[in-house]
Amino acid sequence: MKRIDPVELEFFRQLLTSIPEEMGAVLRKTAFSPNIKERRDYSCAIYDASGETLAMGDHMPVHLGAMPASVKHAIAAAPLNPGDVVLLNDPFRGGTHLPDITAVSAVFVEGRESPAFYTASRAHHSDVGGMSPGSMPLASEIYQEGLRLPPVRLVRGGNVDADLLAVILANVRTPAEREGDLRAQLAAMKRGELRLRELTARYGLAHLETCARALSDYSERMMRAVLASMPRGQFEFEDYLDDDGAGGGPVPVRVSIKFDGRGRAVIDFTGSSPQRDGPVNANLAVTASAVSYVFRCLLREDVPATGGLLRPLRIVAPEGTVVNALPPAAMAAGNVETSQRITDVVLGALAHAIPERIPAASSGTMNNLSLGGWDARRGRRFAWYETIAGGMGASAAHPGQSAVHTHMTNSWNTPVEAFEHDYPLRIRQYRVRRGSGGTGKHRGGDGIVREFEFLTSADVTLLADRRLRGPYGLAGGRTGVPGLSRLGAKRLPGKTNLRVRSGERLTIESPGGGGFGLE
Repeated sequence: MKRIDPVELEFFRQLLTSIPEEMGAVLRKTAFSPNIKERRDYSCAIYDASGETLAMGDHMPVHLGAMPASVKHAIAAAPLNPGDVVLLNDPFRGGTHLPDITAVSAVFVEGRESPAFYTASRAHHSDVGGMSPGSMPLASEIYQEGLRLPPVRLVRGGNVDADLLAVILANVRTPAEREGDLRAQLAAMKRGELRLRELTARYGLAHLETCARALSDYSERMMRAVLASMPRGQFEFEDYLDDDGAGGGPVPVRVSIKFDGRGRAVIDFTGSSPQRDGPVNANLAVTASAVSYVFRCLLREDVPATGGLLRPLRIVAPEGTVVNALPPAAMAAGNVETSQRITDVVLGALAHAIPERIPAASSGTMNNLSLGGWDARRGRRFAWYETIAGGMGASAAHPGQSAVHTHMTNSWNTPVEAFEHDYPLRIRQYRVRRGSGGTGKHRGGDGIVREFEFLTSADVTLLADRRLRGPYGLAGGRTGVPGLSRLGAKRLPGKTNLRVRSGERLTIESPGGGGFGLE
């Protein structure tokens, strides 16, 4: 292959990366729900003709690492024609959990009859039906969690399939908001297609493909160099989810990482818990997403986020476990909670190999809160979802940051003004949870206190973890303070569903990060 000048390669890298970033801006600015336009719970990326990642936006790690599997399932389901857009959210076809709906479209350019590229966007929809508002229930099987979409064409030849859209909207609690968010995703896809066609027209498809391959190969070389620098051997770690949300006890997640000294690594989750009755099960795409996130963090340089990064990694995740669950397992918390614990155990194993580079555990939970009911003042049903930040783990170099989203989530908290404007609730407290970070030479970051007052009755589901065990410290640092949830004065389990009355107050105190080093 022709050698590409490094300056030219960086130029094309920036051009390609700008496309999913612009797609994300379109999605955010045209979305209806605060969850997307305020919390930024979405991700966009572009792919080559085989479905390998070319570039991704600076969006949600848990989305981006799993999306290639959805893209490949969409491609395999049926050939995509010009103007087609496929939707899917099935966790057993590369989805993460049902509220995350992925849109995939093909990009055709002059001179080629088959797709030259693919674009994809994934957005968390605040309700997709199921047994509780927000579609994050304490389910025992996926059928209870909401509308499950295999790859289906929402748009054919540029025209929205009105019948399919009607089926989707008939199965959700907030159809106007869902339609608005879906159309925002379609707008993002059109923008990605436009920009890729412009690049192709300007530089030629052959040259663009050459540069894209060079970027992927460069990413692979950089990852192999990092892996080759690791000490040879096998490094293990184990951590737990508090419970499965269905009465089961602690959920172990185990990993063994083997470096061969030749630029390869095997990440083996054998020994992790069998899949559970509750919704903590993750699929292989989520597990791969967490692994790719951690190993990408090992790169000191700003390396292109392409599919080449994963080529030197082999992931072993036995079927039928919480890290590779089989149908009809419930999956709502696998994407948000188990992904965080997978991240924790992979980092914990790496801490045995390169202790000076790995931070203590961060909060380790997204503190998922979903709720809904009838809003009499606005005369409509409402459904709402958000994640709540916590403390970052400390490292050998720095204390952990406080009140931030860490690892597999990159969302924002819903601003108080936006939340109270759209929903019949009031925020009574929103502050840093001082003293919740683990002590040590460097202290872990503190979590958050967020208190909600309900102005109407509502159904509430909380999917949270790190309520029994705080995030671990390293090198003698202490664990962070576990999280706490209360309805009034009553302490709540980490994973629970309840009916609240108008005037009641729910308080969530998120965990602090682990400390690093002896004081």
